[in-house]
Amino acid sequence: MSDGAFRVLAGPVTGGDPATDSARELIAGLVLRPWGQVAPSVYETGRLVADAPWLTGHRQRIGFLLRRQRPDGAWGPPEGYALVPTLSATDALLAALAESPAGTELLAPVARGLRALTGTLLAIDARELPDTPALDLIVPALVDSINNRLAGLGQETADRLPRPPLGLPAGLEPGRLRAVRAAVAAGAALPPKLAHFYEVLDAAPADAGPTLTAVGASPAATAAWLTTAGPDAGPTAHDFLRDLIRDGGGPVPCPAPITVFERAWVLSGLRRAGIAVNPPSALLKSLAGATGTEGIATGDGLPTDADTTSVALDALARLGRPADPGSLWAYETTDGFCTWPGEDGFSVTTNAHVLDAFGQHVARHPDADGRYHRAVERLSVVLPGHQRADGGWQDRWHASPYYATACCVLALAEFGRGAAAAEAVDRAALWVLDSQRADGSWGRWAGTAEETAYALQILFAAPTAGPRVDDAVARGHAHLHESAGREHPPLWYGKELYCPTAIVRSAVLAACRLAAARTPGVDRSVADCGYQATKTTT
Repeated sequence: MSDGAFRVLAGPVTGGDPATDSARELIAGLVLRPWGQVAPSVYETGRLVADAPWLTGHRQRIGFLLRRQRPDGAWGPPEGYALVPTLSATDALLAALAESPAGTELLAPVARGLRALTGTLLAIDARELPDTPALDLIVPALVDSINNRLAGLGQETADRLPRPPLGLPAGLEPGRLRAVRAAVAAGAALPPKLAHFYEVLDAAPADAGPTLTAVGASPAATAAWLTTAGPDAGPTAHDFLRDLIRDGGGPVPCPAPITVFERAWVLSGLRRAGIAVNPPSALLKSLAGATGTEGIATGDGLPTDADTTSVALDALARLGRPADPGSLWAYETTDGFCTWPGEDGFSVTTNAHVLDAFGQHVARHPDADGRYHRAVERLSVVLPGHQRADGGWQDRWHASPYYATACCVLALAEFGRGAAAAEAVDRAALWVLDSQRADGSWGRWAGTAEETAYALQILFAAPTAGPRVDDAVARGHAHLHESAGREHPPLWYGKELYCPTAIVRSAVLAACRLAAARTPGVDRSVADCGYQATKTTT
């Protein structure tokens, strides 16, 4: 698409509020890239290298994996988050090595990956591993694959690699993987969410067919299905993969598509920060499914969930298109609200977003059914009950406590009822003040623009005021300007940690807009913190 077409979608440059102009560009990108904007994934790219070398861009994907290897031999973020991407990349390079044994440039990276796995990553106790989705399926599957590839190497190649058979982390058993594979092979009807992990299931999902766009919103799952069924069996899915590969230059993201998830988070966050947006009708229409009986899914190929449904409803309400949030009752449990029925765990961010959706409804309809009011009152107690002793929250869908805390604080500050909600917001603001880094940033492992944006949003939502808050905001805002243009590290939970870049950019833009609107002395001409939307051209 040309720059001229981009400007038509984005709307005219106003020459006024820079944040509004940047928001126009960001929203235009949602239309131009309907699959979603997600940074490349080591795990997913590794699966394409191993399972679908016939796909265009194979050599580029191998090069991507080689460039992304850390000096210690692992791939991915710190701690146990490196296990899944390191297994995938090591297995992928072993597969490529078997294709071309003469490719000696792969021997050293494979050896370093194996040493990282045996030295630290697989030696960790399973109880210390992060709760990323289906880790108990993915890790045993990849450990088996690596062991089989090592056993099949020619003697000359094998002699140049460490060859201890890889074991599983203590406490992690292969039983669930074997049971799921057996059930799929027997034709059992399994939860739709398992299609997201098709690449480790060894069978086609029930809904596969020629009109399928993507299997489980996953390039790896889609490629594995196409490898089994043949590209001609799924021409639409093949086109989807080729679009992703062309867009990324070879490497692929995960998850994808995330159409509704991305649009809901971006539009809700921008409007909440007071940024004027006028999205195309197609974007609003794509969120309308949230009003259905069971809500809406993150994207094609995934099951409906309460989290995406809630944020879509919140976005619609903030854009002047409020809808009854009755679809959320399908997710009510004795503990609060689940992300999807049968969820193994509790998500505070899902419950915070449900509070947003119900809060919007009762604010517009004070005479609404008492059930809605009772849900708001209940969540105003449930969320503080999950607050950590230090004042923050932690969630199962994001590695950073600043994201979870921002979700909870924003919901409680706007819609919470009672003393527990107010006290929780105050405690969270104090935790943010106490955890700011010397350079003005916030972050779990290091200061990041994304986490700094969440911290600033927390401070703006809380009633806490005074010189200490003013100083923290000024230093945090300055850090956002200084970090403009840097790559955002992956912090969101998927098969590995990933970065939904448009959502992260919208969070940063929202924080900068709040700083410009509410902090004396902030220069509005730089309210967008140097943000520039990435234009897609052809």
